[in-house]
Amino acid sequence: MINFNVPPFTGKEFDYMREAVENQKICGDGPFTKKCSEWIEEKTGTAKCLLTTSCTHATELAALLAQIKEGDEVILPSYTFVSTADAFVLRGATAVFVDIRPDTMNIDEKLIEDAITERTKAIVPVHYAGVGCEMDTIMDIAKRHGLMVVEDAAQGIMASYKGKPLGTMGDFGCFSFHETKNFSMGEGGALLIRDERYIEKAEIYREKGTDRSKYFRGQVDKYRWQDYGSSYLPSDMNAAYLYAQLELADEITQARMDRWNEYRELLTPLAEEGRIELPCIPGECEHNAHMFYIKTKDMEERSRLIDFLKKKEILSVFHYVPLHSAPAGIRYGRFHGEDRHTTKESERLLRLPLFYKLTADQTEYIADQVKAFYRQ
Repeated sequence: MINFNVPPFTGKEFDYMREAVENQKICGDGPFTKKCSEWIEEKTGTAKCLLTTSCTHATELAALLAQIKEGDEVILPSYTFVSTADAFVLRGATAVFVDIRPDTMNIDEKLIEDAITERTKAIVPVHYAGVGCEMDTIMDIAKRHGLMVVEDAAQGIMASYKGKPLGTMGDFGCFSFHETKNFSMGEGGALLIRDERYIEKAEIYREKGTDRSKYFRGQVDKYRWQDYGSSYLPSDMNAAYLYAQLELADEITQARMDRWNEYRELLTPLAEEGRIELPCIPGECEHNAHMFYIKTKDMEERSRLIDFLKKKEILSVFHYVPLHSAPAGIRYGRFHGEDRHTTKESERLLRLPLFYKLTADQTEYIADQVKAFYRQ
C-alpha cells in the first residue's frame, strides 16, 4: 500500500532527542528549540520566530497580539483548516468568509475590500499548498484600511512570493510542523513576527503571561505574572526531532519537488485532453511541493477515482470541507458575496501521495493508475 503521507525522517532524530535528554533540558525553550528558531529566522529574515506546540497555537498567539476581541470581524477564505477560524472565534470575533480563486485555491484578493466593515480588524490569507496569495494587493488593502494581516502559512515553509518567504509579509505568520507537513515534529508550529515591538508581548503570552523569557536571559531577577497567556512552548525533544529535518531542508524540499514535477509531467496528457486539471503556480510564486492535487469533473467522479486507486493500493484523499457550510461556520461566521468557486472546487480536488521518501517508481505507478481510470 502506498500511503497518502509518511512523516519525514532523516535518521538523526533519535540522536538529537537523546542529546536533549542528556542535556537535562527537555521542557520548552531548550537548546534545540533555540536552534530551530534561529534557523527559521535566518532562512526567512523575520524579526523573531517563536516555536509553538502547533500552528493552531501560533495563530492563537497572533490573534492575541492583534488584540482581536468580542464583536470584531476577520476576513478569511472558507476553504481552509478549522484552526484558521478557531483562533479568532475564540476571541469572540466573527469569521467573514470570501470566495477563493479557482486557479490557486487561495483567497480571491479582489473580493476582500468589499467585505470590510467598520468592525473588520484583520485579513487572514491562507497560502494553500505552499503557493502564495496575491500579497501585494492584500497588504495594500490592509494598509489603506488600517488592518492587521495574519498569514496562515501552515503549508508554506521554504516557499515565497516575489522572492519574499511566505509568513514574513504580514504582521504575523504561522507555520505548521504537523506530521503531514514538509518538516515535522509530530505536532508543532511557529509564530513569525515582523515588527520587533511585538516580541516582548508575544513572549509573555507564550509563557503563561509571565516574563520568564526575560528572566532566563538575565534581564530581570525574578519572573512574575504580567498579563494573560497560556503555555505554548513545545518540548525540546520535539524541537530536537524537527531540527534533524531543518538541517536537511534543501534536500527534503528538492526530493518533494522532483516527485511533484514527475506527477505534473506524467499527468499533463490527461490535462491536455480536458479530463483533469493540474495545479496552477503563478509566475511570482515559488512553491515548496507541499502537495500535488488534481481536479476531477465533480465529486462523484472523485469518489470513484478514490475507490479505484484504493483497490490499486494507493491512498488518495480529498481536502477541506468549506467552513461556511459546517455547523460552527454557520454559528460563528458568514459568507460575504457569492460562493462561486469555494464549494464547487473543493468537491473536485483530490490529493495524491506526496512525501519525502516517495520514489520515482511509486510516482509513475500512481500516475499510471490515474491514467488507467480515465482510459477505462
